[in-house]
Amino acid sequence: MGAEPPRLAAVGAGRMGRGIATAFAYAGHRIALIDLRTRAPEAWAQLHDEARSEIRGNASGLAQLGVLPAEWIDAVCDRVTLVDAAHAPQALASAELVFEGVPETLQAKREAIAQLNRHCRDDAILTSTTSSMLVTQLAALVRRPERFLNMHWLNPAYIIPVVELSTHPGTDAGTVARTKAWMEGIGKLPVVCGPAPGYIVPRLQALVMNEAARMVEEGVATAEEIDKATRYGMGLRFAAIGVVEFIDFGGVDILHHASREMSASIDPGRYTAPAIVDRMVAQGHLGLKTASGFYDYAGRDLAAYRRDVLARVLGLLQQAGLWRAPSAKTLP
Repeated sequence: MGAEPPRLAAVGAGRMGRGIATAFAYAGHRIALIDLRTRAPEAWAQLHDEARSEIRGNASGLAQLGVLPAEWIDAVCDRVTLVDAAHAPQALASAELVFEGVPETLQAKREAIAQLNRHCRDDAILTSTTSSMLVTQLAALVRRPERFLNMHWLNPAYIIPVVELSTHPGTDAGTVARTKAWMEGIGKLPVVCGPAPGYIVPRLQALVMNEAARMVEEGVATAEEIDKATRYGMGLRFAAIGVVEFIDFGGVDILHHASREMSASIDPGRYTAPAIVDRMVAQGHLGLKTASGFYDYAGRDLAAYRRDVLARVLGLLQQAGLWRAPSAKTLP
């Protein structure tokens, strides 16, 4: 491990662990990629080579896309130390921030967390990358639960900036602050949510993906047409403005009325608006048009804000090559 072992550790040498390792290595940090399973020498050698190959492939892909100088590929890969089960205790003992990413079974999580409890230092922050288990369920297994939270990375982990931090009631505020600082330091954008299934992004995108599949099934539109509509209609807008911000921008009452119509014509179980929307309409909190909605716009220059939103959308359209300059026929 060397005189100065890595201060970071990803436990579980599968796809997620390799992506996390790539993200930190790209940002200039050394990280231990740890396999906790005792393996025969041949099996360890195979896993070692597969992990090395994937991490190099990640770095090479970034170089091919022009965001990493090709001569830096070796340096990025060398920042990742592959650690077998025999050397895991030493690597864990030196880690300040640990990402558990073993298979999604409670038994695998229980066994991995037991080792983290045994070998990690008292002030280490422990996180689980689980996408299916609640942070409250796993916190009960952790020796120092105040230093534990779930962290959901969006694939590919070394590219997508958002990471979702799911906290439990006992998570220490300082732990959250330190974790956010680490992630922001490597260019990530951490968002915090409570202990709820699906975090934020998976919960939203599952609804959209299921509805898209349902439209294909019903013959509403082809997969190609739906994807065109989502990439250059819904997707462009939501890349420029957040979902809740978009409700305010268009009007809470618009969502209220659209939900009422689609719940009647399609499915009330899927389209009935939540009580908060009905309550805000009844109270007159309609978004920008009343300067009060999910956000408070009191004292804000709303004309400037609308121009800023328009500029964001136009910038994305221009980047995608979808904005046409005016033709001679349209010029005065």
